[in-house]
Amino acid sequence: MVFTAGQIAGILEGEIQGNPEIAVHKLAKIEEGEKGSLTFLANPKYTPHIYTTKASITIVNKDFIPEQVLSTTLIRVDNAYESFSKILEYYNEVKNNKQGIENPVFISDTVKYEEDVYIGAFAYIGANVVLKKNVKIYPNVFIGDNVTIGDNCTIFPGGKIYSESIIGNNCTIHSGAIVGSDGFGFAPNKDGSFSKIPQTGNVILEDNIDVGAGTTIDRATLGSTIIRKGVKLDNQIQIAHNVEIGENTVIAAQTGIAGSAKIGKNCMIGGQVGIVGHITIGDNVRIQAQSGIGRNVKDNEILQGSPALNYADYNKSYVHFKNLPKIVSEINQSEKKNHFE
Repeated sequence: MVFTAGQIAGILEGEIQGNPEIAVHKLAKIEEGEKGSLTFLANPKYTPHIYTTKASITIVNKDFIPEQVLSTTLIRVDNAYESFSKILEYYNEVKNNKQGIENPVFISDTVKYEEDVYIGAFAYIGANVVLKKNVKIYPNVFIGDNVTIGDNCTIFPGGKIYSESIIGNNCTIHSGAIVGSDGFGFAPNKDGSFSKIPQTGNVILEDNIDVGAGTTIDRATLGSTIIRKGVKLDNQIQIAHNVEIGENTVIAAQTGIAGSAKIGKNCMIGGQVGIVGHITIGDNVRIQAQSGIGRNVKDNEILQGSPALNYADYNKSYVHFKNLPKIVSEINQSEKKNHFE
């Protein structure tokens, strides 16, 4: 994709200083810019790079005053950082604006889809699937029977959507993610073996949800595993059967959430957090990385540790954790002294 300075300035409502016809076809950091690339300057500490960058076009704030000769064409805007983010979003939209059906694919005769969908090669679309407006199914995606996928959703290569799953509007599911796999349900037998408990529920993703690469969301044993609107899931997260995650909660990579746990809205959960099953975590909770949560958590708590403590209590205790060897040594010396006295 090639854009001229004039086109970019039009998108950003910016002012051009330089050649309006100069074109770019890629994005770059300002210190790594080269001919044909677009970059930006927002942080003053990077200002020296604007005089040496080889980027063809640089987005800058309107109040930027160069102190040396520039070789890059400038586009002046109110906020360079926000404008560059806008260009990134626009670039992604154009880059991913695929339509049509590639071959070979398997699409069941009972599938319902809009004309503007994209279905990539080697995709499998099962019976009674509904694909709404502007859905994009990339190559090697599996979509099971009776799945519904809402408007403007994207399933990247290798995504797997098991049967009965319901996906709302404006959702993105990245490569290798699995939605609707069986929950970990087994009943112990007298002889020490285990019998599988059928997982007959489904997964519901509401609107505006991102599911990271390699993340797994298990179907419910009965009922639904529910991810509420606006939730953002990082890569390689495990969400077990019958879990419910409240709206606008964000969860970092490698977190594991056991069955039937309920997490509130607007929570922030760090990487490698472990959450046991059948507990309730309130709204606006903050959980630091590598914490282990084994109890109910009230609204607005901040937690750290395993088992997790109140964040302020943990920090106070940690001072003593670090000094334990010294404290033990002092106690031993005191005991020896008392013994000889």
